[in-house]
Amino acid sequence: MNNRFKPKFNIKKGDMVVVISGSGKPQKNDKGELEYKPKKVLEVFPDKARVLVEGVNIVTRHTKPSARNTKGGLVKREASIHISNVMLWDAKAGEPTKVKRNREEGKLVRVSKKSGEVIK
Repeated sequence: MNNRFKPKFNIKKGDMVVVISGSGKPQKNDKGELEYKPKKVLEVFPDKARVLVEGVNIVTRHTKPSARNTKGGLVKREASIHISNVMLWDAKAGEPTKVKRNREEGKLVRVSKKSGEVIK
């Protein structure tokens, strides 16, 4: 991918995110409101614009017996989802938020648009 027009993403490894569309969407709770459950980002693939989120998009893989895995069988693991399907979780506001970038002391920092807090 050409570095000149490479997109910048506001989600990094270790961030807490919520899935806003696709698999793992928020479920309705007893009151009928949507209930988001924040999950951790395990890995970000900027070249493909995808993220690996803990417990989301679980796929089953059939493995053959080998020297390492003598038993073989079914292995469940997470598959990546598109980065546009997740939104950063703001712990202070308790809801998903968009992110803006501000320059503080010569460095770019991510700032939550809902609470105005700096995201570490």
